[in-house]
Amino acid sequence: MTDRATLAQPASSLKGVGPALTEKLARLGIETVSDFLFHLPHRYQDRTQVTAIAHLTSGREAVIEGTVTASELVKGRRQSLLVRLKDPTGIVSLRFFHFSQAQLKQFERGTHVRCFGEARAGSTGLEFYHPEYRVLTSNAAAPVEETLTPIYPTTEGLPQTKLRALMQQALEAFEHDPDTLPELLGDALRARFSLPTLHDALALIHRPPPEVSLDQLIDGTHPMVSRLALEEMLAHQLSLRQIRQRIQRDSAPRLHSGAGLEARFLAGLPFALTGAQQRVLNEIHQDLAHGAPMLRLVQGDVGSGKTVVAAMAMLSAVANGYQAALMAPTELLAEQHYQTLSNWLTPLGLEVGWLAGKLKGKARLDVKEGFANGRVQIAVGTHALFQDDVQFKRLGLAVIDEQHRFGVHQRLALREKGEAEGVTPHQLIMTATPIPRTLAMSAYADLDVSVIDELPPGRTPVRTVAMPNERRDEVIERIREACLEGRQAYWVCTLIEDSDALQSEAAQSTHIRLQDALPDLTIGLVHGRMKAAEKATVMQAFKAGELDLLVATTVIEVGVDVPNASLMIIENPERLGLAQLHQLRGRVGRGSTQSFCVLLYHPPLSNQGKARLGVMRDTNDGFKIAEQDLALRGPGEVLGTRQTGLVDLKVADLTRDKGLLPTVRACAEALEQDDARQSALINRWVGRGADRYGQV
Repeated sequence: MTDRATLAQPASSLKGVGPALTEKLARLGIETVSDFLFHLPHRYQDRTQVTAIAHLTSGREAVIEGTVTASELVKGRRQSLLVRLKDPTGIVSLRFFHFSQAQLKQFERGTHVRCFGEARAGSTGLEFYHPEYRVLTSNAAAPVEETLTPIYPTTEGLPQTKLRALMQQALEAFEHDPDTLPELLGDALRARFSLPTLHDALALIHRPPPEVSLDQLIDGTHPMVSRLALEEMLAHQLSLRQIRQRIQRDSAPRLHSGAGLEARFLAGLPFALTGAQQRVLNEIHQDLAHGAPMLRLVQGDVGSGKTVVAAMAMLSAVANGYQAALMAPTELLAEQHYQTLSNWLTPLGLEVGWLAGKLKGKARLDVKEGFANGRVQIAVGTHALFQDDVQFKRLGLAVIDEQHRFGVHQRLALREKGEAEGVTPHQLIMTATPIPRTLAMSAYADLDVSVIDELPPGRTPVRTVAMPNERRDEVIERIREACLEGRQAYWVCTLIEDSDALQSEAAQSTHIRLQDALPDLTIGLVHGRMKAAEKATVMQAFKAGELDLLVATTVIEVGVDVPNASLMIIENPERLGLAQLHQLRGRVGRGSTQSFCVLLYHPPLSNQGKARLGVMRDTNDGFKIAEQDLALRGPGEVLGTRQTGLVDLKVADLTRDKGLLPTVRACAEALEQDDARQSALINRWVGRGADRYGQV
């Protein structure tokens, strides 16, 4: 090993790093020396000045220095070593509950000590509990730290002192040979947007001078943090753009509008398309007519009619001699899509096939054969559609519902399904979870985005009220009245089984209690642990009006369409995100009757809980709700944990840093022709996660 490690070497090349420590560092995402530089502090300590004992404040960290005036063992519930430390301004105590014989000898009267810790109120006044300390052997003033002390995210068995020592080695390697971590943005872009250098940004963040604004560093608004956030967001955006370019280099079938088939379909519908649906369809038809694969995301609020738009696009594929497939994240939703599309398309002479994990034996073989020989023109199913043993004769269009439940790599798998014809299918992605424009620009940089921003005429906005659990009996009586008038209701629980810790009413026990309280009503139960066939039977009975009340978990979040249901009760709404609450509320208000949503919460509510329920009361606009959800919960939660990459941002925060997005896009366009710098940026920030974006 050389005296000085280089940034390109593995972390194990640093002094003091053996196999056990290498494993701990890997848990932090640190595998090379350069990875240390991008492992940023989450807070700082100020050890740059000695604070007079008289100026200490309870709850604040400080460096103090003084002379030991006394030390003693104090008996009590727990024995402790108590050391009294004096400086010219006052006296403070150091207290140790864990100590050795050597420490007892260290703190002799007259010993000069410097220590660092948090001052807290104790039985002797202000006390430091287990402070870091060192005995000063010289009367000369000992130097203090020149920079703020970083505190890094760490893992068990890796103390801050060790992590800082390793970080120091990495910083020395950087200073010795900065060219191994080059300035990838380039001088022109830095000058255009007045950006500091990468070197200056990393140096300040890891070793900030005392005069720097700690608040700005911690909350990420300091220009040096923004510099790194911008580069990271740029790398992710470039990675997604590369996916788009890679897919669009493939050939796709030119699907011209199947005007005759679409006209017959529209004539059979009991409603006309809205202006927004027609506009989005025109955008889709323009994409389908090109020889490059369509990559389009259709966002539409609950009940805006995305499925009709998808059906029209699928008819374009069929009219041109190709097959179309629709993939949904759950068997329940896939089966509902199958039933809806069958009702619409079978009268047109088309065969719709359904494939999910529960389909076995001869039925499964038969539908797979129909896909392979082209007998089945429209395929509907779960991710089972894209398993290796499923082949299509001529797949021209793939529709993916609720994109955030899947990952980018599952979209990439579609390319393989078109290999038989040497073409890549067009891709239409749908979501009923409105995604704020800020987030969509980053999370879906590989997609064109269309928005269905108009609800069908006749829809009455759902009225939402929040009520404490103490008024449960009133709510139950309200259900009785509504159902006896011929309407239907949902009662949604957030857990299947009781949990005292979470105060959640479970669906099973709630079902029993509601049967006792409402003996004159027919009440069904649906939850995630039921077999798919059982769930489908209950849902069909509810849709047919055979059940008055449906007790359910959040499995009914998407896709259920029962126009006669006009009352929704959601228990423990404080446990759910705004987007999920909005999805659940969207199960009612699908007919012309005034519908209501009751948020039955368990007090006391946290401030965030109050804010969330307040948003639900104030608006039915899914995009406004999504913006609030992003502000309250962050992008990882809004997109869902399966959305790849963006939940793993190291420095950037899409809520905090949304103001950087125009600059990110401008930089991405400026680097469009520079493949080498694009690859270097992606490798630096996305790195080993790049395969999740389809980088191979």
